[in-house]
Amino acid sequence: MKFSVFTASVPDWEPAEAARRIAAIGYDGVEWRITDQEEAEPPGFWAGNRATWPLTGLEQVVPEIARVTREAGLEFSGIGGYAPASDRDDALRMLRATAELGARQVRMRIPSTDLLQEGYQAVFDRTRTDLEWAAAEAGRLGVKVLIELHHQTITSSASAARRLVDGLDPGTIGVIHDLGNLVIEGQEDTHAGLQLLGEYLAHVHVKNATWQRTGEIGVDGDVRWESAWATLRAGIASVPDYFRALAEVGYDGWVTLEDFSTEAPLEERLIDDLAFLRASADAAGIGS
Repeated sequence: MKFSVFTASVPDWEPAEAARRIAAIGYDGVEWRITDQEEAEPPGFWAGNRATWPLTGLEQVVPEIARVTREAGLEFSGIGGYAPASDRDDALRMLRATAELGARQVRMRIPSTDLLQEGYQAVFDRTRTDLEWAAAEAGRLGVKVLIELHHQTITSSASAARRLVDGLDPGTIGVIHDLGNLVIEGQEDTHAGLQLLGEYLAHVHVKNATWQRTGEIGVDGDVRWESAWATLRAGIASVPDYFRALAEVGYDGWVTLEDFSTEAPLEERLIDDLAFLRASADAAGIGS
């Protein structure tokens, strides 16, 4: 088992510094965030993130991405893309970059439930058609499309994701199982969800989350709650139990850290996260 960091979670560092620090801490790989983003100061996870490569002009920076990664001694666990398969120009740009980098797999964005005015089934059917195209292109390029279990999308659960990809070639399309996202929406029995994905289980993201009262009361007197990111140790999901479930289904691939908690300084939390991940994997019998 190998461990990497998704660079959305290291917004303070420019790419070269991010790669150097991630490698020095002891991670095996990196999952670069690639997207056009809004500027922000100070940098944040989703805007102004310094460890993000731009989608516009990606072809020109692919050699630099390769150099920075190689010189740090890191591998690619995949590419963290945001292009939807419905945007065929950008989706193809991401697939070609992934192939050129030798990164093997790239995430594509799945429609949000905010876009369901036309009805779930219509969006689902259109997305399936788009993914059939993307998976075929990925196969021609020797890479794999990834879709993620993510709250507020049409694939918030393992069941929904399996339904979307079922029947497609698992060599060209797979699913990212995400522990923290499932705390917010889509949680099923972890072992059952992993079994359900079966050969489509292609990648794993690990972060954690919790639920807390907002202090507001609804118009009908109901208590309102909101989700919040938490440290790996303090969130609702049990990371050690998660690794035991991964071991039970025979998963021994990449595990990518996405820690969006902010209680500890960035480098300190990356160090502690890796120690906790390794200890959890070793206890489950699937350590590196």
